[in-house]
Amino acid sequence: MKCGRVSSWLLVFSMLLSYSCRKDLCYDHDMHGLSVSVALLPEWEQEWERDYGVGWQDNWPEKHGMEYDELRPDVATGIASFVYHDDGSHTERHLPGEGGTLPMTEGEKQILLYNNDTRYIVFDAIHISSMAMASTRTRSRATYSRDHAGERTVNAPDMLYGAWIESFTATPTAEPVPLAVTMRPLVYTYLIRYEFDEGLEHVALARGALSGMAESVYLQDGRTGENAATILFDCEIKDYGVEMILTSFGVPDYPGDHYVRQNDGQTTGQQQSLNLEVMLKNGELKNFNFDVTDQLATQPRGGVITVSGLTVTDEEAGSDSGFVVDVDGWGEYEDIELPLN
Repeated sequence: MKCGRVSSWLLVFSMLLSYSCRKDLCYDHDMHGLSVSVALLPEWEQEWERDYGVGWQDNWPEKHGMEYDELRPDVATGIASFVYHDDGSHTERHLPGEGGTLPMTEGEKQILLYNNDTRYIVFDAIHISSMAMASTRTRSRATYSRDHAGERTVNAPDMLYGAWIESFTATPTAEPVPLAVTMRPLVYTYLIRYEFDEGLEHVALARGALSGMAESVYLQDGRTGENAATILFDCEIKDYGVEMILTSFGVPDYPGDHYVRQNDGQTTGQQQSLNLEVMLKNGELKNFNFDVTDQLATQPRGGVITVSGLTVTDEEAGSDSGFVVDVDGWGEYEDIELPLN
């Protein structure tokens, strides 16, 4: 009898233990079903210039030969995300342009986003969110007159968008938390027009340079760095003269205020100069130089730069016969694009 009672107690104890384990397993299963992630939902702000009083969108001239909206940048094809943690570390992930699931650990986060489908952009100090910046690659031109000898000569930057999330609390949830974000421009566009009065028919090739522009931009708040650079670029010959659609970070040392600062009349004190170099059909080179500081003062982030009255005389052109310009390049005068800074 005693042995039977002991067996009964053992059976009851075993049943209770089994029930407790099943209950714990069920609870643990619910917890394991939770994860920490967001569903990133990007919206792309396709602005090519900020209006600081010029009013191009409402007063777009027909002479520009294109619609205002044609200059809007395309939506990017990919997004790089950097999640900064309380311990000073960060994690990097890449998503398609339409967004997706962004996993992360639990806790307070800061998040930096930018498009990753660039060619000439160079990123620096990404591990420190407040110092993370973008610049562009070096490009050299032997024939360029170095009026701004202290400036680095660079390629025009690719289109760059960015977004900064100052604070995000990541907690476990059954489904990813929707996170809508606006990807705003960090690079803007200038339509540059060189208008000829005479001698355009003698021009075979054209290229230009715009000095005194921002060398870099900070990703966190969109402010431009204080160092200036000269952007070198190739141009297209039109029926009125020479044209270029140029991308740029804008003017140097200009506040961002999360990429959408409104004009308060601030000027940077930086001088901007516009150069045009043309190769004539007789093989000779001719340079034009213009001070466009006043135009950039009201257009620090994109706009239209126009210089007029350019001429090439018949005497300068000489005889066009006996020399064939290579329309695919500048021969010994070709620019050199450097892969690294």
